[in-house]
Amino acid sequence: MKFDDRCVMVTGAAGNLGRAVARAFAARGAALVLVDSRAANLQRAFGGESDKRRFAPVDLLDPASVEAAVSAAIARFGRIDALCNLAGGFRMGTAAHETSDGDWDDMFELNVRTLLRATRAVVPRMIDAGGGRIVNVGAFAAQKGAALMGAYVAAKSAVIRITETMSAELRDRGINVNCVLPTIIDTPENRAAMPDADPTRWVAPDDLANTIVFLASSEARAVHGVALPVTGLG
Repeated sequence: MKFDDRCVMVTGAAGNLGRAVARAFAARGAALVLVDSRAANLQRAFGGESDKRRFAPVDLLDPASVEAAVSAAIARFGRIDALCNLAGGFRMGTAAHETSDGDWDDMFELNVRTLLRATRAVVPRMIDAGGGRIVNVGAFAAQKGAALMGAYVAAKSAVIRITETMSAELRDRGINVNCVLPTIIDTPENRAAMPDADPTRWVAPDDLANTIVFLASSEARAVHGVALPVTGLG
């Protein structure tokens, strides 16, 4: 899975998973466009830019900001070969009938609209270039309803359906669209929130990153519209 002379854009890059994904692609020779909400987050996570690594501090809910970042990436690297939509968020909620409009909106903005803004800007460039790869991050929990998680589950379920829809629309344009469905990811934040749990049964960020890299590679050229569970030991 070589990525020499390929450019990969990663949203949510300064997070735990984003850092693991960036490392995995960099180790395989990719040029990186790392997207996060603040430049300071990217600097803390990666130190600085380089010839093959560019920062893109972007509000993913602002179409103009996303378009400017994608245009700058194309100007620097010539194309975007893969887009990894990692930006998102989780929050336990209330019973569905008690969940406010604001809470529903927050989950959909974080997990769905960020994805839509990025793909809306990148896909036309991929079509012009003759193809590409898109990997979205859903959630294993999104495969069925769960108490007190209605807004999150609905938003991540939408990610799965959008992945399938985009795959059906874009596979004949040379663009593979797939998503991963992780269970709990082994992060310092999750360890702190669940001190009695066994994190060895969770998904290591590096393992999830390797799965994302595979789906973004030419090795996965026959894989379209898949929602792939990545569950660790469950």
